[in-house]
Amino acid sequence: MLQVGDQAPDIQVRTDSGEDFRLSQMKGKRVVLYFYPRADTPGCTVEACEFRDDIQAFGGKGAAVIGVSPDTPAAQAKFKRKFDLPFTLLADQDKTAAEAYGVYKEKNMYGKKVMGIERTTFVISPEGNIEKIYLKVKSKGHAAEVLAGL
Repeated sequence: MLQVGDQAPDIQVRTDSGEDFRLSQMKGKRVVLYFYPRADTPGCTVEACEFRDDIQAFGGKGAAVIGVSPDTPAAQAKFKRKFDLPFTLLADQDKTAAEAYGVYKEKNMYGKKVMGIERTTFVISPEGNIEKIYLKVKSKGHAAEVLAGL
C-alpha cells in the first residue's frame, strides 16, 4: 500500500480525448488524482460535479484535478461532455493505474464479493511525491474536503 511521502507511480494511460498521458508530464504541478468506479453513475457524478464546481479554487491553489476510472476513452469523453467537466479524465481500461495505486480491490456489493475500484484520492506534490491519501471516499463533500486539505 502506498504511503504519504512515497514517490507516486508514473502511470501511463489514455485520456478522454484518446491521447497518451503520463503522470510524470505533470511534474512541477500539484495533482489531485482521484479514482472512481464508473463514469456517469450516481456517486461518481456527484464527486465529479463537486470537483467541477470547485475547479477555480483548485487552480488557485496550484492544483490540477484528474479523474481515473476503468471506463473507455469514449465513455470518459461522454461523461465529460454531459456534465461539462473542465479537467482530464483517464481511461484505465486494463486497471494498471488502479493496481499501481492499490485501489483495485475486492469489494462487497449486495452480499457478493467482486473486484472493483475503491474510491480513493491522492494529492501528489509538484516533485511527484504523495502528500495526502483519502481512503474509502464518500462522494458528497469530498471535493471540499480535499480543497480544505490543500
